[in-house]
Amino acid sequence: MTEPRIRDASVDDAAPISSIYNESIAAGDATMVESAPSEAAVRDWIADLEKREAILVLEVEDAVVGWGQIKKYSDRKGYRFTCETSVFVDRTQVGKGYGTRIKSALIERCRRLGYHHMLARIMAVNVASIEYNKRFGYEVVGRQKEAGFKNGQWQDIVIMQLILSDVLPEIPAEYSEDFS
Repeated sequence: MTEPRIRDASVDDAAPISSIYNESIAAGDATMVESAPSEAAVRDWIADLEKREAILVLEVEDAVVGWGQIKKYSDRKGYRFTCETSVFVDRTQVGKGYGTRIKSALIERCRRLGYHHMLARIMAVNVASIEYNKRFGYEVVGRQKEAGFKNGQWQDIVIMQLILSDVLPEIPAEYSEDFS
């Protein structure tokens, strides 16, 4: 077996990304998205990424088994050092350390992109995801009660943050962009 590899997603990864994401949508415990995105929609996500956004995939034996995303938090200039991240792993591959590898790569990419504050929004029922993020140093900073409605009931959302204290308030020149 070859070593798992993490790389930037390409539009050719749309099918496995869509499949993995749609597993989590169907399970109803990891995302508030209710409609499964098509492969074409995921291609558009990848093609439309901004300079300081990324989708990373983890491959094992040339098959994508997980992915993670960095999204800017807001278009407002004052939030330019804040991003949101998420990780999804093929549910048959959970527990093999793949999510840990993806999250570690996302954190390092966030440093390179000049993000100081990383945010994660997690459905409160997903205790495993909350504990997973704590292992990386994320802390719970709030709980939005009944913020969403899914699975026929109100869902609380846990807000977690990770501060990258070594990241200065500077955006590397190659990633600079205009903000409103």
